[in-house]
Amino acid sequence: MKILALDPATRIGWAHSCGQSGTWDLSIRRDESKGMRLIRLRGKLSEIMTAVSVDLVAYKAARHAGPGMQGALVSQAELQGVIEVWCIDNDIEYVGLSPSEIKKHATGKGNAGKDMMLAAARAKWPRIEIVDDNNADVPWILDLAKQRYPDK
Repeated sequence: MKILALDPATRIGWAHSCGQSGTWDLSIRRDESKGMRLIRLRGKLSEIMTAVSVDLVAYKAARHAGPGMQGALVSQAELQGVIEVWCIDNDIEYVGLSPSEIKKHATGKGNAGKDMMLAAARAKWPRIEIVDDNNADVPWILDLAKQRYPDK
């Protein structure tokens, strides 16, 4: 099964089960509407589909936001909507994984902080360049999806 893992945000981390990974910058440029972030994401998903094919998209699903973070939650929910519609349009299965289940899979603690997630990713995958939290969760999302949805 070809799996694409995503950590939706303005700088979206991604990893594919073929071994490719990276970060996409979906930042809005001067004089652009907020919708350009969504259009860029749809374009990046289509590029991946063309390059390596996708059977399943697993992504970190927005669930809750702390005080002062509601704007980020809305932005992440919009990105999730694009992911889900793109998957439906392309007849691709998708699954949203909660941040706590990803953290528990990575560290054994569902409330692990960013530093703990970075350290766990660097320890498990020393050959992968884990530069920041934008791409630290993605290998764990991919690993969890591979575990739950193994090749048949």
